[in-house]
Amino acid sequence: MELASQHSPRQQPVTGNRAFRLAHLVSDTVNGFRLQAAKRWRFIPQTIAYQGYGSTEWVRVLGRVVLTSRPHPGSREEHAAQNGNQNIRGWRAFTSVPIQFTEVEIEIGGVTARVHADRGGLVDTIVKVALTPGWHTAVLRAEGTEPTEARIYVISPDTKLGIVSDIDDTIMVTAVPRPFLALWNTFVLNERARMATPGMAVLMDRLLVEHPEAPVIYLSTGPWNAAPTLARFLSRNLYPSGTLLLTDWGLTQDRWFRSGQEHKRRNLELLAEQFPHMRWLLFGDNGQHDEAIYSDFARQHPDSVAAVGIRQLSASEAVLAGGHSDTGDHTGTSVPWLYSPDGAGLAKGLLDMDLL
Repeated sequence: MELASQHSPRQQPVTGNRAFRLAHLVSDTVNGFRLQAAKRWRFIPQTIAYQGYGSTEWVRVLGRVVLTSRPHPGSREEHAAQNGNQNIRGWRAFTSVPIQFTEVEIEIGGVTARVHADRGGLVDTIVKVALTPGWHTAVLRAEGTEPTEARIYVISPDTKLGIVSDIDDTIMVTAVPRPFLALWNTFVLNERARMATPGMAVLMDRLLVEHPEAPVIYLSTGPWNAAPTLARFLSRNLYPSGTLLLTDWGLTQDRWFRSGQEHKRRNLELLAEQFPHMRWLLFGDNGQHDEAIYSDFARQHPDSVAAVGIRQLSASEAVLAGGHSDTGDHTGTSVPWLYSPDGAGLAKGLLDMDLL
């Protein structure tokens, strides 16, 4: 069995001025109190594994280590969890407490890698391993937790097309940019009250019928706490399974706040670097920053973009979202752009381009 070792976040010192270092101290102290309280409430440590992706030479493994509550045996909540029928208020997703910097062992394809979770309990690492194209399973273990399995989709070198989609206001009808509405949608709303964008699930399904080998990446600025809720939303509304690339809110090693735009730009650049032979269909909306991000990416990597599909917000959605642009700025790129308020309109445009 081959053993791989990865860099530990504990080796990264906090940079910045005195106020920033003090903020980190306060944050770590608060998290320590949360951990103590969670243990008193008999929360249990759990390793959560997320779907990953990779090539025939490496895989990207994603997971999180937290203290979380579990429903009582035999309770209605346990029955709902076992059958995937939860209808949970958003705030419950944020009751788990991250276990910082704990060691996590990853096994896949005869290779074992030991990594450390970051300050948010997140594991996001590359493991070098030789695998055949298709689905594989990685096993994640952290101290005191049961092993958990992550599905990993290994992309064939012959694959020419992939799909990247935003979530909020693209495949899910929401109103995130306004702070109050963001809090309402994230913390208060029952997860079954979230609505799918008309026609988008059908569009995704048609694309995968036409391109069955295409990987699907859901790239969002949403928090990792919401990953289980988002996964259930995707399944319930018949969206294809795919890798969720989310982010954490709050302090980083060198910034006061994580940048959602930078998160999207960085992951798009990473996909272009990892799969230079592929072109991506990029789906977003015209209510946030997707147009600007996709425009920049298309200008810098025109050979990596097959087309950009933008879901146009309705008048009422645009008001809630704080406005929108009509067409964006696509000068300097030959990449085709499609605009429609629903998936059916985007499908028609892709049909005209022979991508459907």
